[in-house]
Amino acid sequence: MSEKKMSSSRKHHLKSVMLQIAKGLLEAEAIEAVEEKKRYMDENCPALNLPGSLVELQEMCKTIHHQIDKVDEERYDLAGKVSKCDKEIDDLRIKVVEIQGMKKPALKKVRMSADAMLQALLGSKHKVTMDLRANLKQVKKEVKEDDKDTVGDWRKNIDDKAGMDGRKKMFETT
Repeated sequence: MSEKKMSSSRKHHLKSVMLQIAKGLLEAEAIEAVEEKKRYMDENCPALNLPGSLVELQEMCKTIHHQIDKVDEERYDLAGKVSKCDKEIDDLRIKVVEIQGMKKPALKKVRMSADAMLQALLGSKHKVTMDLRANLKQVKKEVKEDDKDTVGDWRKNIDDKAGMDGRKKMFETT
C-alpha cells in the first residue's frame, strides 16, 4: 500500500482543469440568471402601452399619481402601527425586567442626624428641627418617676388592706 505522490505538474494541470470547469459553470449560471430575470419580468410586468396623444398620457400620469398616493397612505399607516408596536414591545420588556427584579446593591450604613433625615425626607424647602434626644431623655425621666410612685402606692395599698382586715395586728403581736 504505498502511496505515490503526485508530481507538481500533474497538480497544476488538475487545478487548471478544475478552474476551467468552474468557469464554464459560472458562465452558464449567469446566463441562466439573466434568462430567469427576463422570464419573471415578462410574467409580472406587462409591456408598456404608451398612448399616442398628450391627453391620454396626462390621464395615465394622474392614475399613476393616485396609485402612488394610496400606497404612501398605506405605508404611513403601517409605519405608525409598527412604531406603536415597537413602543409596546419596549414597555413589555421594561415590565419583564421589573417583574424579574434587578439586583439591588447592598445598602451602606450611614450615620445621619435626625434633622438631616427629616431634611432628606421633606426636602430642602422645609426647615424642621427636632431635638429627639432631649425628648427621649424627658420620657425616660418621667418613666422613672412613675415607677417610684407605683412602688409607693403598692406598699400603701398593702398597708391599707392589712389594716382593714386586722391581719396586720396578728403579725405585729407575734
